[in-house]
Amino acid sequence: MTTPLKAAVFGLGSMGGGMARSLLRGGFAVTGYDPASAAVEAFAADGGTGAATAREAASGADIAVSVVVNAAQTEALLFGPEGVADTLPAGAVFLSCATMAPEIARDLAARLEATGRFYLDAPISGGAARAATGALTVLASGSPAAFARARPALDAMAAKVYELGAAPGTGAAFKMINQLLAGVHIAAASEAFAFAARQGLDLAKVYEVITASAGNSWMFENRMPHVLAGDYRPLSAVDIFVKDLGIVQDMARGARYPVPLAAAALQMFLAASGAGMGRDDDASVARIYAQLSGTHLPGQGEG
Repeated sequence: MTTPLKAAVFGLGSMGGGMARSLLRGGFAVTGYDPASAAVEAFAADGGTGAATAREAASGADIAVSVVVNAAQTEALLFGPEGVADTLPAGAVFLSCATMAPEIARDLAARLEATGRFYLDAPISGGAARAATGALTVLASGSPAAFARARPALDAMAAKVYELGAAPGTGAAFKMINQLLAGVHIAAASEAFAFAARQGLDLAKVYEVITASAGNSWMFENRMPHVLAGDYRPLSAVDIFVKDLGIVQDMARGARYPVPLAAAALQMFLAASGAGMGRDDDASVARIYAQLSGTHLPGQGEG
């Protein structure tokens, strides 16, 4: 019998929890850490090992998977006062899954690899359901050695792994193109669906017709059922796109490149966040359109 590879997962929310459980099914010995103790307890109940600190989770890990929210949390996880960079064994690989600007990914990679560990720029796509079944898409870049060390974990967590080059930051750039499209598509779907409600149309029938027509998008098909149900419990929160479309704006400004559709979408996410919906599902953009126009949506009042 061979000793199973040891994995540490930082962040056991809707994405990280599913990824940690996919690693368990893949035969890893998995230790998980999350600031929310309930998430750690739930993971332990499912057969994982819970850790009280990130450093405890990192100790002895062959592969570390970071599913935190953003670049600042990633940097703190690695290099903060309780950072894990010097706790991970030499030769371990750190998979950075948070969405961030490419230049930040490059900086973090250089700093970690200077310590004798490996960094794989590995943003993810696919949502919580695919995370739970090990069917994510990973947009990865890094050295051949980083890919080799990360391969068993990638195989357990993902249905598709795109190897996008040897330079960290390339995966992050690909993810930002995806996020530009995703944010615009959510805003467009929300605008159209609320407009349909304003026209007095049967929204269930609108959903049926559009999902069978050329105007459909993955985001329309995936998000508008939340509006139909009047259920805005967060599967992906509004504030995620406030962050991500903000990064798109920063990248575009630096490149002197116009992104007017992304800018308009960002304003709608900002409006939703400012109205107190930042932690609600990102389909809440439809609620903002409804509020602006006095339109009724399922689960809401008339005003």
